[in-house]
Amino acid sequence: MKSISKLFAAVAMSSMVAFSANAYAAGSVATEGSTSMEYMIGALGEAFTNAHSDIKFTYNPTGSGAGIAAAEEGRCDIGLSSRALKDDEAKTLNGQVVALDGIVLVVNNDNKVSDLTLEQIKDIYTGKITNWNQVGGDDHPIVLIGREAGSGTRDGFETVTDTKDACKYRQELTSTGDVITTVSKNVNAIGYASLAAVSNKIKPLTVGGIAASEETVKDGTYKVQRPFVLVTKKGQEQSDAVKSFIDFAFSKDAAEIITMTGVVPAAH
Repeated sequence: MKSISKLFAAVAMSSMVAFSANAYAAGSVATEGSTSMEYMIGALGEAFTNAHSDIKFTYNPTGSGAGIAAAEEGRCDIGLSSRALKDDEAKTLNGQVVALDGIVLVVNNDNKVSDLTLEQIKDIYTGKITNWNQVGGDDHPIVLIGREAGSGTRDGFETVTDTKDACKYRQELTSTGDVITTVSKNVNAIGYASLAAVSNKIKPLTVGGIAASEETVKDGTYKVQRPFVLVTKKGQEQSDAVKSFIDFAFSKDAAEIITMTGVVPAAH
């Protein structure tokens, strides 16, 4: 995974970002939730604290469900979710979409398969297709890797592929990094991961001939995508520091950083 420090240095050196001290506020900003948002939120947090040295910024990678619960219970200032809020959650919480992310199907680098349709993905994860030779690969059983219950990545994947509560996972892992590592070590495995986390350790598949990219996520041609959401408690007064960070996260400066982390800034 790319270095957050190198990313911020590249942004600063290129003079693309001109930070303003107008919204300066001392204090702290505690964030918790989605592991898929780690790279993006880390880059934003580092850029923000470089401009606001009296503000302490923290991130606790616990997963989307835990982040939403932490925001609801007041254990963090901002919950991080890589899925949209559900109707019952939205009654007490605000969800602001800060970016869009492609969910990429990934296989081992030695796998011959390079493209799947949405229907094939559904059939693979629900157990109708069980061998790689049924989709153009070698004669080997497919090993299904997914995320744990409560994961925003899992929720997004299962919603788009219409596989909710029907997936036949061999392993359910607790982070995007674990999925990539597991797939990289098993030639028969398939998993899914955030576009921002894809590396040369694994092979990303195209879906219906469309590769996940900033352009295809933004224009909607890549269908397997989900939102990155900042979650706050309704009716709860936010500190100046938290307000400053949220304002920054939706600024033009932040959009340039978000783009560099491999996801797509939401239009506002």
